[in-house]
Amino acid sequence: MLIGEVARRSGVSTRMLRHYDSLGLVRPTGRTVGGYREYSEADIRRIFHVEGLRSLGMSLRQIGQALADPAFTPATLVSDLIRRTEDRLQREQELLDRLRAIDASEPAGWDGVLHVVELLHGLDSPSPSRRQQAALAPIEDVSLLAKAVLTEAHPNVAGALRWALARAGDEGLAAVAAGLRSPDVAVRRRAVQAIAELPGDEATAVLAGALDDPDPDVRRHAALAAGRRGTPAAVPLLVAMVVEGTNDVEAAEVLGVLASDSGRGERILDALAGELAAPAAVRIRITQAFAELPGTLAHDVLRHLVDDEERAVALLAAALLDGQSTGR
Repeated sequence: MLIGEVARRSGVSTRMLRHYDSLGLVRPTGRTVGGYREYSEADIRRIFHVEGLRSLGMSLRQIGQALADPAFTPATLVSDLIRRTEDRLQREQELLDRLRAIDASEPAGWDGVLHVVELLHGLDSPSPSRRQQAALAPIEDVSLLAKAVLTEAHPNVAGALRWALARAGDEGLAAVAAGLRSPDVAVRRRAVQAIAELPGDEATAVLAGALDDPDPDVRRHAALAAGRRGTPAAVPLLVAMVVEGTNDVEAAEVLGVLASDSGRGERILDALAGELAAPAAVRIRITQAFAELPGTLAHDVLRHLVDDEERAVALLAAALLDGQSTGR
């Protein structure tokens, strides 16, 4: 089969077929009387093999090595191709994100485009100090700001970004709340931390929704934030934190705030007291939590704990009762 017919049937241009020939990649096995290239069926199969490997991102040099070595094993090469493809996709996704950010900012001219590009470079900088400077500059694109909040791991930069987001109002809440739907636990945790600094009933409702997050760490962050805003649904999680010893001091303080409502105070007291049939270390934490409850709410329970078999619990309960009696 002559080169023109091969090109028509294979979809590979005659120019590329000649290039394959010059590289020794696919050399036609025959020549006509007139000296034209003549391809056999085996040559055509090799062309399709080359094109198939090219479709995987292999270079012509790699393809030549693979086809020339009968003992060639593709595992290492395929792994390398996967890594390089993932890197390329990441770069292209970053480019796409930048283009979308520029489009969302609706720049009126090239000055606007360059401003967003400069901001993106600042927020994506490997230097935390430069990212923090970018966060403290005016950022009009709330979606861009929310993305930075949800991805920033450095505590100082994250704090600056949350401060900037808080100035964006309701629009900032909607943008960052989308992070609660992320499969990445770290992103959901950052979303809760950012929403905790936003004012308003809508932010409180979003935090209450995060109390059901599948990750315990996200739930705990949400419970502390929602509890400070007076959300009763946070109580079971806060009590569990005291029992488990996870941020128990913070959790006890928030329970104290919630217990300032007379109706909730009794329920919180009962919830804590219901966990006293536990090891001594847990009883100590619960007794310490009673100290955060307002007034003499825990007075009767503390009187009972004065006789606790664990000396540390008994002494702590006695000290708290003494403090109540003397008004300390």
